[in-house]
Amino acid sequence: MQLNRFLNRKSQSVIVPWIIVSWAVLFSLLATGCDRGAEAPVEATKEASVVESPADKAQRLAQEMLIVDTHVDVPYRLQEAMEDISQRTEKGDFDFVRAREGGLDAPFMSIYIPADYQETGGAKDFADSLIDMVEKFETDHPEKFEVVSSVDEVRAAKAAGKVALPLGIENGAAIEDELANLEHFFTRGVRYITLTHSKNNQICDSSYEEADNRTWNGLSPFGKEVVAEMNRLGIMVDISHVSDDTFYQVMELSQAPVIASHSSCRHFTPDFERNMDDEMIRKLAENGGVIQINFGSGFLTPKAREYSTSFWAHIQEHAVANGLERGSDELNAYIETYREQSPFPYASLDDVVAHIDHVVKLVGIDHVGIGSDYDGVGDSLPEGLKDVSDFPNLIEALLIKGYSDEDIEKILSGNIVRVWKAVEAKAAELQAQS
Repeated sequence: MQLNRFLNRKSQSVIVPWIIVSWAVLFSLLATGCDRGAEAPVEATKEASVVESPADKAQRLAQEMLIVDTHVDVPYRLQEAMEDISQRTEKGDFDFVRAREGGLDAPFMSIYIPADYQETGGAKDFADSLIDMVEKFETDHPEKFEVVSSVDEVRAAKAAGKVALPLGIENGAAIEDELANLEHFFTRGVRYITLTHSKNNQICDSSYEEADNRTWNGLSPFGKEVVAEMNRLGIMVDISHVSDDTFYQVMELSQAPVIASHSSCRHFTPDFERNMDDEMIRKLAENGGVIQINFGSGFLTPKAREYSTSFWAHIQEHAVANGLERGSDELNAYIETYREQSPFPYASLDDVVAHIDHVVKLVGIDHVGIGSDYDGVGDSLPEGLKDVSDFPNLIEALLIKGYSDEDIEKILSGNIVRVWKAVEAKAAELQAQS
């Protein structure tokens, strides 16, 4: 019995250390690789562990890359109903919190001038009041917002963790009939002007006017001076909203690249002149310009376009028949009921990508960007792009479609930055010649 106990203790004292040493040797061989075949599984596992999903990569790129959206209607939205956009807001599509979540670095604040001001007067003063509002965003929250007027300032704001706020006037009615007002707005930081909006104005004809109701058949004599002066000052000429004749005349006159700040492709909405057809997109590319895709569903699909047209015609008819004012509780309640009974056919994220694809196939990757029209197209935004926090969804869709990081960077900001700098360079050249 004692011998057996001795043998058992002896065998344990020999066998256990041997097992420990054997396992240590085995793990050492696996770690260092006793032959080339042992390396492959270790390396493959290591590589697999760092592969990002498209969703994870999209989130990372949204924060790393510069994102410039050339059309966000925050000022007019807040002029109608003020909210604190330094915090997450209950309404609207934009605030600081959601911008940071989505990686949006530089939303051009649209200084929107309703066409009514062309008849009542006061367009310049109204534009100045909206610019004052944007400047107050920075004054009230200097750690979050910065009004900017150059690409360098945009990049500096991003580096500081701020949302940059460049300015664009939507509707050249703000210039009134004084060419000197262009320099006034340039000094205030405006870096693009949409020549008109929903009606013909003193500069040019609108795409929304009936063909037999066009005032100028393109640009007015004053409008031609406006284009030349915008080139001289370094203000980007924006041809969103203009008639086709106006577009082609601008292409002939402008010495600098031109933008469409928030337009989409007429290829998908054949009867919608507000969008650009293929010939226009080619001409824009020849000019060195860029089309910034609008996210409104009515800009993206014919089904949504047709619904929007009939819906607003019906709402207008109902409002007039019942003496209801726009924005009234009664009219809003009627709209809500109508929408419940006849739901809006929202476009999809894939529809936005289809418009981008169409431009790329026509003229290449260098002439397309994003001009969402957030806060400007109401409740018509596509599924997956409901507010500014959703930009990673667009990036993910582009990654899945096969777009490279370099391509995506151009869409998010590279192309509009190139145009912005080219407009600045042309202005410097023209001013040196005068």
